[in-house]
Amino acid sequence: METFCDSCRQHLKNLVELIQRASENLWQKIKYFFESMQCCCCLKRNKSAPYRLYKPVLQQHEKEAAQEFLQHIEEASESNVIDTERLEVLQTLAASENPSLQQSAALYYLHISEQLKNEMPEKYLEPYCALLQSNDLEVQRKASLSLVNLLVEGNVNKETVVQIGLLEPILELLGSGDATVQCNSSACVATLATSVSNREAIVAEGGIRSLLGLAKSYDPRVQQNAVGAILNLTRSEKTQLLLCNEGALPVLILHLQSPDSEVQYYSCSALTNIASNPRHHPNMLQIGDGILLKMLLSLMSSSVVKVCCQACYCLRNLSLNDTQADIVAINILPQLHELLKSSSKSVNEAALTLLSTFSENHSNTDAIVSEDILKTLGKLLLIHKTSPGISNYVATIIHKLATSETQQAIIDSQCVVVLLQALSHLRVHDESLLYVTICIAELTRHETIRTRIIQESDVNIAAHLLMLSSQPENIDLSFHAACIISQLGLDEMFSSLLRPHAREIVGYVLHFLKHQEIRFQHLGLLTIQNLRKDAHFAAVFSEKQLMVQLNRVCQQTAETEQLLQAVLFSKEGDQKQMI
Repeated sequence: METFCDSCRQHLKNLVELIQRASENLWQKIKYFFESMQCCCCLKRNKSAPYRLYKPVLQQHEKEAAQEFLQHIEEASESNVIDTERLEVLQTLAASENPSLQQSAALYYLHISEQLKNEMPEKYLEPYCALLQSNDLEVQRKASLSLVNLLVEGNVNKETVVQIGLLEPILELLGSGDATVQCNSSACVATLATSVSNREAIVAEGGIRSLLGLAKSYDPRVQQNAVGAILNLTRSEKTQLLLCNEGALPVLILHLQSPDSEVQYYSCSALTNIASNPRHHPNMLQIGDGILLKMLLSLMSSSVVKVCCQACYCLRNLSLNDTQADIVAINILPQLHELLKSSSKSVNEAALTLLSTFSENHSNTDAIVSEDILKTLGKLLLIHKTSPGISNYVATIIHKLATSETQQAIIDSQCVVVLLQALSHLRVHDESLLYVTICIAELTRHETIRTRIIQESDVNIAAHLLMLSSQPENIDLSFHAACIISQLGLDEMFSSLLRPHAREIVGYVLHFLKHQEIRFQHLGLLTIQNLRKDAHFAAVFSEKQLMVQLNRVCQQTAETEQLLQAVLFSKEGDQKQMI
């Protein structure tokens, strides 16, 4: 037999070494591959069961349970989907290592979730633990979907679901590699997070990071449910702080640009909740060099009403501190004015909440007035005069904008005329009437506006104010209507309109003087002082009954003054003694 030369032997040796090195490297790669796959939750085994490569044998009790279960399904009716006698069967099937039996149990729970009209007994929740931790993907999908249905329809108690230990397997499913399982489990978390105690439990179990991860998912269903869950977590101040610490703000701000309007709405709502606490404002505005304000301004132009409204509410919350100047500086008023002209009542109200915040700052008054917003406010009041929300905002904004410099602008805008029209047409039980009356009472403090109100008033307005001032069941309405009469009564023209109602005025003034609240007594005295300049009222106010009550008020005032002096003198003496 011929032998190889030295050169050939060396080549063969090199080949063998090369194959050995390649084999060893390949084995390491295969080993790493399987180790990586085992980390995925879709390959995780039930914690109570060891890893097996063989198919589990169907036990006799499982066979019997399966047969009994099939018979139960055939006999079950829509009105009898819950049968406590079959609970043991479901528990057996759910705990089985056989995926077919687990799928049967999961499928029946899905049937229950679609048919059940009442609350499901707590014991029926116990098999869910095994089903949610199943190694079978179909079992996970069906079990998580049925649990979502039950939670959304209110067939199970949210706190109970967490208390019996189902939160942990639900959160584990958030890390599934399957989009359907992620979608269902995140929907479960979103629904559970509507409960205050559950929110704390979700945070304690580390649910925030998993949800933030799913919020970046490419699957729109998963992303939507994850952001919805984050929104519900922001409803508690404690969880808001933890979300911010875990990096939720950049994720939520980024999703304001999402093509999905639901994701936009959830993200904007979550930011609105977080912005309700001013301590978070600096962090919110630092991200992306203040890009949040620009994005919110853009969302105000959204064709989706709820997104547009939510952008206004978020800006309103951000306007509660020094940020307001920055918001006004981004030319927001023209955009806000357009929203006030919208045909949507919801959009009008959202825009008014933001404008109301701006109107509280006198440095914004000139900018608001110059934008010609006052005329639009008057139109809104006429269109929505029976809406308490809009009437309150409009009336409040108008009287906040009333200054010595803006009186003429308010007159030119016809707001005075509109307010008097609303006063005449609203009914006593309309909540809007109170806001309109308060606004007119405030405006009468400004001389130029008061003169305009008098010019627009007639006998009907005077009679209507007298009727409103005598409403014992609505003392605030009565008080502010009487304020208007007292202020307008300074003018001879208006006092002449009141003369036919002198007896009625004496009646409510007498009632005010007997009232226990100082503000009513003070208003009664002020009304007498303002109207007695008219000779007719001077004679009426001299009647005995009114004079008797005035003497009583005088005596009470004198006694109060004596007591006050005694207290102050005693206090001064104590201070000297201490020195």
